[in-house]
Amino acid sequence: MRHSFVQNGAQKYNGERSSLSGWFGTPQGAYVLGWELRQFDSAVDDVFGFRAVQVGLPEVDFLRQNRIPFRFSLALEPGAGVAADPLQLPLASQSVDLVALPHVLESHPNPHEVLREAERVLMPEGQVVISGFNTFSLWRLRQVTPFMDKHGAPWDAHFIGLLRLRDWLRVLGFELNGGVFGCYVPPFRQAKWLERFAFMDKAGARWWPLFGGIYIVRAIKRVQGMRLVTPAWRVERARRRALAPVSQRSHKNHG
Repeated sequence: MRHSFVQNGAQKYNGERSSLSGWFGTPQGAYVLGWELRQFDSAVDDVFGFRAVQVGLPEVDFLRQNRIPFRFSLALEPGAGVAADPLQLPLASQSVDLVALPHVLESHPNPHEVLREAERVLMPEGQVVISGFNTFSLWRLRQVTPFMDKHGAPWDAHFIGLLRLRDWLRVLGFELNGGVFGCYVPPFRQAKWLERFAFMDKAGARWWPLFGGIYIVRAIKRVQGMRLVTPAWRVERARRRALAPVSQRSHKNHG
């Protein structure tokens, strides 16, 4: 029974992820993907260690700016370095320094268990970077509007609110250390309308920062009773280059 449940869930997840991959090729999806890649670049470039894994979307390299020597992708889609369901990572416990989860949680039928599995394979003080669709945004409004077509990615995904995600992370022993919202342009399908409303990205980041269509967060796995000694130069560099908390970024923009 357990095998059948996991297999059915994996088939559903694989179909949704393939659909999302195709959506990234549309003007609407390319707009989102371009912003996400820039944010992932900033989030992972100062994370060090020996192993980094990207779960899902193997055709897009979300770890391209990370300098960990052994990086690989894990997914059920073709092209992944390791073929596996995120619910059952074929990795030893505490063996990975960085995990990237681009839209994995909202595409999988068991998002909390996927996050728990990511926590299992992460080293103490390892980091996870997660992207998702914001439930307080025009993109979510587009999803729930009755007369809108909800078939296909990303509208058939289960959007996970940032507050809910934060609670999940906290329960698993993670500590948030950065986050950002983006993609304030309404979810138009045509490139010309996305371009005409591009001014909303700057306006949104300044005036309504919490209502971007997409969020990206980074969190550290904390282990009670463990204290790692880190060189002062690395702490300072990480502080300067880490993703700035939304409240601070908003304050700076006002200035």
